[in-house]
Amino acid sequence: MVINTNIGAIRGSRMLRESNTQLNTSLARLASGSKIVSPQDDAAGLAVAAKFDAQISRNTSVGNNLSSALSYSQTQDGFLQKIGRALDRMSELATLALDATKTASDKEYYNTEFTDLKIYISDIGTKDFNGVSLFNGTGLDVTKDSDGNTWSLNAQNINGSDVTTVVGTFTATTADAVDTLKTSIEAVANHRAKVGANIQRISFTQEQVDILNENLSASVSRIKDVDVAQESTRYARYQILVQSGTSMLAQANLLPQNVLRLLQ
Repeated sequence: MVINTNIGAIRGSRMLRESNTQLNTSLARLASGSKIVSPQDDAAGLAVAAKFDAQISRNTSVGNNLSSALSYSQTQDGFLQKIGRALDRMSELATLALDATKTASDKEYYNTEFTDLKIYISDIGTKDFNGVSLFNGTGLDVTKDSDGNTWSLNAQNINGSDVTTVVGTFTATTADAVDTLKTSIEAVANHRAKVGANIQRISFTQEQVDILNENLSASVSRIKDVDVAQESTRYARYQILVQSGTSMLAQANLLPQNVLRLLQ
């Protein structure tokens, strides 16, 4: 029996300190909802999760870009639809102007509306979306992934010879106005088909990015998120160990007092 060195108390103190550390770690995990409270908990897992988190953030930005591109394309389609309706009406006016029973004055009424619709179509050709031209014939680059890769939308140019220029050289009473308008109507339909293809691809890309983010989030969750049921069991265990360790340390500190009995 010795007085100066209490091996039992030293050992009990060390074990109590370890249990207390584990208890605090378990408590922090339950409070934060994360298994990785500090880097040493899972250094490799933390690095992988950080990389995935960054990719998720970039994918979110890609989604925002795609939404803007979708709005851009839908705006194009809306204007093209209006142009199609205007051309349909112009073809009606040109057909009505072919009526031999109409006087020159009657035909001039048709021509007045015809001319206003031409101006309306020409005006649409100058429209933009947030300062970006809708119909200048340049394909807009769209971000498609978190690495910054892009693809170009099908370009739309209604200011070319297939729509506004050809129509602009005719009046309702021009002999071959009907044939020319038929060509323009077909050209607008082709433009809308291209815009529809753009919208379809944007929608598919959005779905792809959403699915990728979903899977990345699941991967991050498996690395970082704490299993509450499992951690609660650990917390209860460490809590008991701390309580029992505290009690045993108190008992170990009383052991040297037994030496006093030998000195009586």
